[in-house]
Amino acid sequence: MASVRHSFISVVGVIQSHRYIRELPDWLTGLHLELESHFSDYEFVVVNNHCEQTDIDAVITPLPEAIRKNIFLLNLSAPVSRDNAFLAGLDRANGDYTVIFEFDFSEKPAYLTQLWEISQTGKDIVYLRGKDRRLPLAHRLLYKVFYSIMQRYSGLKLDPRAHHTRIISRRALNSLLRLRENSRYLKANYALVGYNTAWIEADEPLVPDPETTFGKQFRSSLVVITSFTTFLRTLLLWIFLFSVVVAVVAIINAVKVKMTNVDVFGEHVESLSGWAFLVVLISFFFAVTCLNLYIMSIYLSNIYSEIKNRPLYIIESVKRY
Repeated sequence: MASVRHSFISVVGVIQSHRYIRELPDWLTGLHLELESHFSDYEFVVVNNHCEQTDIDAVITPLPEAIRKNIFLLNLSAPVSRDNAFLAGLDRANGDYTVIFEFDFSEKPAYLTQLWEISQTGKDIVYLRGKDRRLPLAHRLLYKVFYSIMQRYSGLKLDPRAHHTRIISRRALNSLLRLRENSRYLKANYALVGYNTAWIEADEPLVPDPETTFGKQFRSSLVVITSFTTFLRTLLLWIFLFSVVVAVVAIINAVKVKMTNVDVFGEHVESLSGWAFLVVLISFFFAVTCLNLYIMSIYLSNIYSEIKNRPLYIIESVKRY
């Protein structure tokens, strides 16, 4: 018989649709056998993301009491994003280690023990990493642009092939739960809190959630980009610089036509009265408007950062000698 690990494990799962309800008994049974064999204490925190509770009760009730006594079902009053549903489970988790375990891995509960074993080498967060991401072309392009912007402008180390399934130590989870934001992207928050992180290669690829449309993914990407990066402020800077170049060229062209009746492209142009003054005036105010937008974006970015009230630092540990 395998040795029992003396750790209290909280396992968090989210029910998003009836497909997950059908898979729930196998998910619970497989994890129960794995946890019963390898750990001294455990609990299941199942988050019902606005599915019918009677349907969930119908699949849980026939299960053995040894499984049912460890289940905590959290029913959300209204549907929320998957990340916020995971957060509800993380808030309730009491374990020394908390495991987010996706239903896609129901047939491989041994991943849980593997994650725990890696965590015992000094890692606070250990996640499953897919070999590839199987997505339609439009989703694939969106993800590519999204992660390029995040990695370049956020300063966070994000893994584009990271699954949601991961184990989190108690101290890392406490730090994670301090980041109370309305627009949450857990993968960025994991990177934001830091701590020692590792991953395990999984055979299962990342696949899109069938309940999530491209439009919803696009809107979520914009929210995350504005929350975790300076991309839009940088974009406004480049717009301002481009507007200055355009204004300078327009002014030079207007003066050249006024003086020589030849534009910057060498074409003969008849000069009209008041035309040069109008072009210079419009170009000047165009550049000034873009400058004002850029300055305002800096102030708004600073205000936004203050409103989010993220901790200035997180102490990982204190050692005494």
